[in-house]
Amino acid sequence: MSRAQAVAAEYETTPYPSVAALLQAEPKLDAAVVAVPTVYHTEAAWPLLENSIACLIEKPIAGSRDEGEALLALAKKHSALLQIGHTERFNPAVRALAKLEFTPRLIQVTRLSPMTFRSMDVGVVMDMMIHDLDIVQSLVRRPLVGVEAIGECVLGQHEDLCDARLTFEGGCVATVRGSRLALGTERTLRLYSDAGYVSLDYGSRTGQVVRADAHAASRTAVREQLLRGEDLSDRNYLEMVEVEPLAIELPPGQDDPLTAQATAFLNSAATKAPPVVSGADGLAAVDAAERIVAAIGSRG
Repeated sequence: MSRAQAVAAEYETTPYPSVAALLQAEPKLDAAVVAVPTVYHTEAAWPLLENSIACLIEKPIAGSRDEGEALLALAKKHSALLQIGHTERFNPAVRALAKLEFTPRLIQVTRLSPMTFRSMDVGVVMDMMIHDLDIVQSLVRRPLVGVEAIGECVLGQHEDLCDARLTFEGGCVATVRGSRLALGTERTLRLYSDAGYVSLDYGSRTGQVVRADAHAASRTAVREQLLRGEDLSDRNYLEMVEVEPLAIELPPGQDDPLTAQATAFLNSAATKAPPVVSGADGLAAVDAAERIVAAIGSRG
């Protein structure tokens, strides 16, 4: 409580020892952020949702699909707005990628970092990869039909590294790699579609785009030359590719993902507009994570 009092003093607000005390003191509360360890999400969010209070629950929505489904059902029953804090969805590069509306055929994601010894109560899938599971499913927008995965527990009781292969209805395949035992940090995504190719760096919030229609003539010419058996070994492939920066256009103050997420949540709470990352989105990410962990376990 002393830490809560110190933070409250800094921001000129009032700390409360429990959600019950908060609700008693603030009966007209409109919105709340649930940012506690995942194991306490249900306990903290339940009374808020029961009172029809809009909630932004930090990712993941819950520690299991069953708990997530219960929270989702409760929010629906009491007409309470429910947004999940998948902050990476508000990364400027991710938002710019979504605007392209490319239909993905292949997605490759890598998320590596050194061990921080935080969130050791869960594995790398629920701790780190959960971000990418949400983003991939938001881009594909088709049901997940197949999961293959391999992972290893090195330091703790849960997997510290994992490689997963996800297959979606319609044929899109996503390979997602996560590790919290890396010697450096890498957070990248590559998307291939009939319309072109996109690569982005989560960390620098930048990306590059190669559009298929800009290379149609050169591709046709190369194919014809190869069919004729011509030697193209002296050609510089990179000179044949037109690369453009991923266009990132955001309103002032929207370049910080946490600020953008909070602004979107408050806007949805005030206007009743659907949240950018819904409870159903959060549940889908947890479902995929559980399937990956189960696939790791099935390998013995």
